[in-house]
Amino acid sequence: MAKKDYAKIAADIISACGGESNIVNVSHCMTRLRLQLRDGSKLNKDSAKSIEGVLNLIEQNGEYQFVIGQDVPSLYEVFQNKTDIKASGEIQDDAALKADASAQKGNIVNAILSFIGGTFSPVIPVLVAGGLTGAVLALLTTFAGISTESGTYIVLSAINQAAFYSLPVFVGFSAATRLKSNGYLGAFLGAILLFSSINGAEGLDFLGIPITTVAYNSTVFPVILGCLFMSVVYKFLQRHMPVFLRTIVVPLLTMLITVPVTLIVLGPIGGWVGSALASAVYAIYQAAPMVAVAIIGLGTPWLVFFGMNNAMYPIVFALLAEVGSDPLICAGMAPANVAVGGACLAVALIAKDVNDRSVSFGAGLTALCGITEPGVYGVLFTKRYPLIGAMIGGGIAGFIGGLFGMTQYVISTPGFISFAAYINPDGTMGNLVISMVVMVIALVLSFLATYVLGKKALAK
Repeated sequence: MAKKDYAKIAADIISACGGESNIVNVSHCMTRLRLQLRDGSKLNKDSAKSIEGVLNLIEQNGEYQFVIGQDVPSLYEVFQNKTDIKASGEIQDDAALKADASAQKGNIVNAILSFIGGTFSPVIPVLVAGGLTGAVLALLTTFAGISTESGTYIVLSAINQAAFYSLPVFVGFSAATRLKSNGYLGAFLGAILLFSSINGAEGLDFLGIPITTVAYNSTVFPVILGCLFMSVVYKFLQRHMPVFLRTIVVPLLTMLITVPVTLIVLGPIGGWVGSALASAVYAIYQAAPMVAVAIIGLGTPWLVFFGMNNAMYPIVFALLAEVGSDPLICAGMAPANVAVGGACLAVALIAKDVNDRSVSFGAGLTALCGITEPGVYGVLFTKRYPLIGAMIGGGIAGFIGGLFGMTQYVISTPGFISFAAYINPDGTMGNLVISMVVMVIALVLSFLATYVLGKKALAK
């Protein structure tokens, strides 16, 4: 594969966006470069999509996302060196704020899913690191004889437990930042909910008003609802408070108003929503596990295409809190992701164009590790027949996974590289074997289906 010229890609993106002066800020996630523009009408979408190194361009609520691949941090570094472009996730330009707010007036469902997905996307590295550390612990205690009383176990366990216990802090920061509020106050709200005298406290009241007991360390909905309310309060105070009082008074009043409302009203609602969601989803799974996992298996490429895959994380957290593992979402996404890899590798084998072969091969290997955006945007939805092949492989393998009760015990990027996530904490290997077999089936079926469909398509 030819080495990418990131300076040229950045220059082409800037040109397609109407110049540096039109770019308010730039950030990135795992595979996408995310830009906010002062004037979206200046963006030449056709030119942007044709840039070599850009797999696709997606617009979501005023944000323009250039799909690059896992090497997007290298491209982001070029933008960091541009003195006229702000390399941060927060917009401070009043005109830009108004333009972004105007762009967000649209489909309410899309806005909600975009908000949830955008909130969890930056938190994924923490979840993967923390989750897989738990799987590493299972391996060490089972095969390396590491004692649960040893310092090694205690340190690694802290990494695992801290990631999920402190999740409201990370989500609070990310949600508040996404809402263009103060991210640190969002993190502060999460820390307050986790404080020992608040988290799971019984018999607590505020000014005589009883506070419902909620285990805030096992749910993310309370802090999300709290940040939504906090952003309204914060922005209202910022607009109406005299400038010389903002630094001191705005943070104080924001928290004095937000915390009681969250504890008395929003926290219990969020806790109930999380529990109800987990119960409802698990009930669907129990009623028809094969069908439920198969639907996730064949539908995941579409979730990725529409940017809805990260919006599934609240369901995953709810399932982990309710039943101790995720037998549906991640269990279905694992064969789906591998199936995307199989479809891309088949395209790499039969494609006649050298560039198509290169892109497909790289996207295929990436998808086998669980990152499917390059494959979905660069291969599946541009050629269509690999999309069908991936859906066939993911759907059938998902059905088999549901039949044998495949599940995922910790948060990770579903795919071969996260094999440790399928090891039962009790040390037994049955689920790992089932998971590996299911993913191999997905890989083989998607490869064969895509190969056959591709041969027919290319023969026309």
